[in-house]
Amino acid sequence: MIFKKFLLKDKILLLLIFLFLTYSDSEAQKNEFRKIDNKAFKLGEKLTFEVNYGFVTAGIAEYSIPKIVKLAGRDVYNVTFNVSSVSAFDPFYKVRDHYETFIDVESIFPWRFEQHIREGGYSRDFSAFFDQRKGKAKTSEGSYDIPKYVNDIVSAFYLARTFDYSKMKPGDKVHLENFYKDQTYPLDVLYKGKETISVAAGTFDCMILEPLVREGGLFKSEGSIVVWLTDDDLKIPVKVKTKVIVGSIDAELSGYSGLAGELKSKRK
Repeated sequence: MIFKKFLLKDKILLLLIFLFLTYSDSEAQKNEFRKIDNKAFKLGEKLTFEVNYGFVTAGIAEYSIPKIVKLAGRDVYNVTFNVSSVSAFDPFYKVRDHYETFIDVESIFPWRFEQHIREGGYSRDFSAFFDQRKGKAKTSEGSYDIPKYVNDIVSAFYLARTFDYSKMKPGDKVHLENFYKDQTYPLDVLYKGKETISVAAGTFDCMILEPLVREGGLFKSEGSIVVWLTDDDLKIPVKVKTKVIVGSIDAELSGYSGLAGELKSKRK
């Protein structure tokens, strides 16, 4: 009888230990990554841009967040970025670029990135899975060490939208790490001040940022890339100016929907 009681107590103790360990493991997984306060974007956001080369509308670009999916046991935003030249421009320089990244909803870092470039006679396909737990980027070309919370160029843009720039002065920088091809590059975001600009979508009070990109840009850039973000919680891109081989390309906001809140920086 005493032996049976001992077994019963032993089983209860083992059950309690198991439940405690399961709970602890669950809590550890829940708190394994940072939490980012994101008021800038949400599921369903779509931003459309006219891509101008000089005075000519050369293409259309679109950022969108069409869905949330599960990846690596986490909720992630499936973010797409597409750039296409307009049909009239195709004979001169046809562009059909597609980028896709899967960004952790809670922590705003990427789990997966895809790049499919079709520009004139140039093409490139690249993909990477970022194992943020093990610190490895597994690409179509190999496996590489990465720092925690490493970004791809698209996820870096969305992360930059969550930052608080209110206390920054012109010349201040935010440091990020950007993985592309086979290594991690420093990606500093330079704050350049404020400006009010007008585009097809309206007139907006903006902050000016310059991402100091070395590799993995959205264009084969030969110079600076300057971005105007709305000076409010949403920080949506109103204009992007980038130098290319000959001249420069401007992408200007022409439409938007599914925003995370009120666009307070837009002038009446």
